[in-house]
Amino acid sequence: MEEELLRELLPAMVERRRHLHRHPELSFMEKETTAFVRRILEELGVELSSGKGDIGVIGTIIGELPGKTVALRADMDALPLQDEKSCEYASQVPGVMHACGHDGHTAILLAVAEYFSRQKEKLQGTIRLIFQPAEEVCPGGAVSMIEGGALEGVDVIYGIHLWTPIPVGTAASAPGPLMASTDEFFIEVHGKGGHGGMPHMAVDSVVAGAALVLQLQSVVSRSIDPLDPVVVTIGSIQGGAAQNVIAERCRLAGTVRCFREETRSIIRGKIETLTEHTAQAYGANSSVEYMTGYPSLINDQNEFKRFLLTAMEVPNLKGELSAQIMPAEDFAYYLQEVPGCFILVGAGNEDKGIVYPHHHPKFDIDEDAMLHAAGLMIKMAESYQLEHA
Repeated sequence: MEEELLRELLPAMVERRRHLHRHPELSFMEKETTAFVRRILEELGVELSSGKGDIGVIGTIIGELPGKTVALRADMDALPLQDEKSCEYASQVPGVMHACGHDGHTAILLAVAEYFSRQKEKLQGTIRLIFQPAEEVCPGGAVSMIEGGALEGVDVIYGIHLWTPIPVGTAASAPGPLMASTDEFFIEVHGKGGHGGMPHMAVDSVVAGAALVLQLQSVVSRSIDPLDPVVVTIGSIQGGAAQNVIAERCRLAGTVRCFREETRSIIRGKIETLTEHTAQAYGANSSVEYMTGYPSLINDQNEFKRFLLTAMEVPNLKGELSAQIMPAEDFAYYLQEVPGCFILVGAGNEDKGIVYPHHHPKFDIDEDAMLHAAGLMIKMAESYQLEHA
């Protein structure tokens, strides 16, 4: 890796990230972001295609030396959140902000594209650049990018996520499962409305719903191996509108996070069975809408080892083993198709006040982390090509 060239690209990386931060776009709406990325890649002479639809970009850089095809991915979407930071690059779009670092990911991959475009005579094989929309919402943008040909001919894939819970200067990943699968469920409890002073003449859906919240806690504690990480969370319960009216309907919404497909299936069955039986016990009816989301993100063992080795070669960066984490990532779909590794790159810095978690209205990153992430992606690609030369 040409360290001097990479450092030369840092100012443009920061400028592009801040531009994208000022102009965020929600999932499946990233038209201006797509145009921004295409314009820069066209100036670099990168071969382009759009994948499936008019958002998202697939770029290809073919080196002058023979080798494999390495894919690198960045997500581009923002969140429906009001930016509360006081800085010159704060979001200019009311109610929308980059609160997860995807603006940084896009800027990083653009810098990597420029790096390899300048190094074609030394580049072994091919670099596939995947600028993906809609990571934040199911069904996600990864599937449509795959359907659009993003992985055609690809031998391995790498992705990074700027991660503020980790201090800048550290990167972390894990062999096998790193991030959880994510499912969502919505439960409707149907009772019989009535007067708050005459409950014996009604069927209280709120009482049945409250009982169901407690019953669902037993799904993890009494149905799953204690050594198998699982989360079942009820994030919302809504029923009724007046203090003296027994509500006819109560609605619950929740999420399920786990790492094993067998566990995932068990949890769904338990939720559906408990809902039906609990509602019946209170004289109510029920229905469950269960939405299967992203699968667990499972890194290739050998590519994780590559990460640990190459991280040592990136200036001012150290690689570590990460614990499994419950957030989900649709990068998991790519890893179901080809081997690869997803890496968390530290972007937090208490000294700079960069301490807010992802999806927080004051979220920000230490922009020095972008240099680490770009260097890591480049080194991973070069290491793979060298090994398979």
